[in-house]
Amino acid sequence: METVSENRSHGGTQGVYRHQSTATGTEMTFSVFVPDHAEGQVLPVLTYLSGLTCTHANVTEKGEYRAACAKHGIVFVAPDTSPRGEDVPDDEAYDFGKGAAFYVDATQEPWSAHYRMRSYVEHELPALIQSRFPVDMARQGITGHSMGGHGALTISLRNPGRYRSTSAFAPIASPLNCPWGEKALTGYIGADRAEWRQYDACALIEDGARLPDLLVDQGTGDNFLEDQLKTHLLQQAVDAAGMTAQIRMQPGYDHSYYFISTFMADHVAWHADRLKR
Repeated sequence: METVSENRSHGGTQGVYRHQSTATGTEMTFSVFVPDHAEGQVLPVLTYLSGLTCTHANVTEKGEYRAACAKHGIVFVAPDTSPRGEDVPDDEAYDFGKGAAFYVDATQEPWSAHYRMRSYVEHELPALIQSRFPVDMARQGITGHSMGGHGALTISLRNPGRYRSTSAFAPIASPLNCPWGEKALTGYIGADRAEWRQYDACALIEDGARLPDLLVDQGTGDNFLEDQLKTHLLQQAVDAAGMTAQIRMQPGYDHSYYFISTFMADHVAWHADRLKR
C-alpha cells in the first residue's frame, strides 16, 4: 500500500492511499480519516460509497465528515467508484464505464475482467483496512450517495449481520425500475432481469433480506428523484416488510454535495450511536 498523502485535520489524520487490487486487477485509490486515539485502541469504521462520475476525492474534499468523525471516534473510509487505467474498458456516457461501475461484479465482456467492485468493497478493501488501520471490524457501518447509496443498501442487505448500521443519501432505490439501473445492469450483468435482483435494494427486501434499522435522506428538489431514484419504491418495500426505517424527505435540497454535507454530521452521529453499543 502506497501513501499518496496524509494531512492533519480536526484532530486526526486524513490520508489517501493506493494499492494493487486483486479484485479489479488495477490500482485502486481510497481515502481514510483516522481520529486521534489512544495507543492500542481500535475504532468503529464507516465506509462511504460515492456516486456516478465520482472518485474517492469528492466526499473527501466536500463531504464535511471529519469534525463529526473526530467527535464520535469513527474511522471514515472512502473508496473509488470504479477501476481505472488505460487497459480498463470505458464508455463515452457518464452513466456507464469508469465512474459508473454500480458496485457489481460484471459477468459480461469486456467488463468482467476489471469491473468487480462488489468483490472489492465486500471483501478486499475491508481486509486491507483491517490489516493497516486501527479499526474494529465487528463495528462496521456503511453509507453512500446515489449510485453509492444503491451500493451501500445492497451490500448491507446481502451480508446480514456484517454492518451494524446502514444509511444512504439519495440512493438509487430500484435499479430494476430506472434508466440508470437498466442500462448498467444490462451492460454488466446481461439481459436476465432475475440476475439483477441481487443488485436492487427493493427486490432484496421483497425477497426476504432485512436490516435492523435504516436511515435515508432524500431532497425534494433533486432533479433525479422521479425518474432515477424512486424513493417511494423503497418506502413501499420497507413498509411491506415491516422493516424499521427513517426515510426523510428534505424540502428543497438537490442531489449535490451541498445536500450531502448538510446532513453528513447527522448520519455520522446516527451510525456512532449504533456502532458503540
